[in-house]
Amino acid sequence: MKKQKNNIHGVILLDKPTGLSSNGALQRIKHCFNAKKAGHTGALDPLATGLLPICLGQATKVSEYLLHSNKKYTTVIKLGEVTDTLDSEGEITQTKPVDVSDSQLQAALVQFRGDIKQVPPMYSALKKDGQPLYKLARRGEIIERPERDMTVYGLEARRIDSFHVELNVHCSSGFYIRSLAHDLGQVLGCGAHVVKLRRTDIKAINVDAAHSLEHVLSADLKEVLLPLEVLIQHMPKIQITDAQAMSMVQGKPTLAEGLKTDQLTRFYQPNGYLYGVGEVSETGFIKARKTFVDTNNESV
Repeated sequence: MKKQKNNIHGVILLDKPTGLSSNGALQRIKHCFNAKKAGHTGALDPLATGLLPICLGQATKVSEYLLHSNKKYTTVIKLGEVTDTLDSEGEITQTKPVDVSDSQLQAALVQFRGDIKQVPPMYSALKKDGQPLYKLARRGEIIERPERDMTVYGLEARRIDSFHVELNVHCSSGFYIRSLAHDLGQVLGCGAHVVKLRRTDIKAINVDAAHSLEHVLSADLKEVLLPLEVLIQHMPKIQITDAQAMSMVQGKPTLAEGLKTDQLTRFYQPNGYLYGVGEVSETGFIKARKTFVDTNNESV
């Protein structure tokens, strides 16, 4: 007889270790706490470390808001070598001498700031006709990938030595640091690939608040579980009445009664309970996008 799964609701901020896939980390935590439902807010490569929020129960309802959020990374790239995966886990496909001055490096960064076009790497989870690109790449298939619009809000470089450069990147969702390293290497004329990668921030959440996997797996759940509000703390908040909450629960059109918001907003009941996430329509009605039940009870 299978053990009944636990209805756990909240988020665990994980500092993912290198060498483990994001799904692998997720499954270990889910199994450790026998959680009924779990997800994360956007995968990190096995090579990468850093912030990986693990969403449990109803927190999975808001994971998409972080999945599509801006993020910050610190990466170390190696000049002079190109690999098939664009990182150090791949095979070296090309080597070139490195003759890059600091001024040339700084000048090259200019074209990677602001609104840019980026071609995703073949070794990625993006799909073509239902097949992940990395599976096609492993079979030696290279297909054309369309450019995608990306935004780089901040990009700074620090020269570590003749061959290694540390980059600090603040970018939009869906941005590939490996592609940035490759493209920067092409502009510099010597090639480059990622050797270290760490995600430090997602929206208002910083990796300093995260726990190691070892700590999470050995800790009492209460030590590491945070309320799901942590994932949406960047959203404004307004209070609704109990009558408005009841009206929405019953599926009725609910007047905003003077409440105004022009973006996704957290709706709280008078007792401080987070009712849901939504917006106020131009016609003056509250429209809930996500709703939450009492997190001490069964999910609905």
